[in-house]
Amino acid sequence: MKQTAEVQDTRFDALKWAAAVVLVAVAVAGNVYFADQPMIYRVIGVVVLVVAAIGIALTTGRGRELTSLARNAKKEIQRVVWPTRQETFQTTAIVLGAVVIVGLLLWLIDMFFGWLVSTLIG
Repeated sequence: MKQTAEVQDTRFDALKWAAAVVLVAVAVAGNVYFADQPMIYRVIGVVVLVVAAIGIALTTGRGRELTSLARNAKKEIQRVVWPTRQETFQTTAIVLGAVVIVGLLLWLIDMFFGWLVSTLIG
């Protein structure tokens, strides 16, 4: 029984995706067709149609998977132990210090090789 429901969902998913694509196409075509109208009305029309298309797309199987993924990602972000302000500042200072030291070393090596090549060439 479940397999039949999945097959029907797949058929309806194709129709839902087609409807979403049609809505986006209507938004684009309408924006071009009504180019002489004020921008605010065209923007509102496009936003409404695109939001409707996204709403329809989120009701498909893939859309539900995407919604589930977004919820799980939000939960994972809440579980992250973010560094304190002091830890962030200290880590940034260490990285900047390392960059300056490596930059100076590379500059010294470059100067040495420049001096060596100019000495050899004459």
